[in-house]
Amino acid sequence: QVQLVQSGGGLVQAGGSLRLSCAASGRTNSMTVMAWFRQAPGKEREFVARMPWSGQNPYYGDSMKGRFTISRDDAKNTVYLQMNNLKPEDTGVYYCAARLGYHNQYDYWGQGTPVTVSL
Repeated sequence: QVQLVQSGGGLVQAGGSLRLSCAASGRTNSMTVMAWFRQAPGKEREFVARMPWSGQNPYYGDSMKGRFTISRDDAKNTVYLQMNNLKPEDTGVYYCAARLGYHNQYDYWGQGTPVTVSL
């Protein structure tokens, strides 16, 4: 089992910043990829960012490039999403996810945390 516990999120004005955290526990030795997704009201879930559980090779969705940064603190088993220059269209529920193998889906998900960007 892998457990993902999220924190952060909240309300921020356009142009502001937030940092989301995702703390992993359990069988983290089997994890290969960590990722962030989001879902806006009435819309499908959207890919935000991902990186390997080890190493540094981040990848971002098109609308996040240049504004969001995914990072990892190995000592805390925690993955972060630093979000800068936030826009109202960034509003939604953000989820972290863990992939446990080299397949095209994620096996474990955090509980989600809402992010609201006001005008």
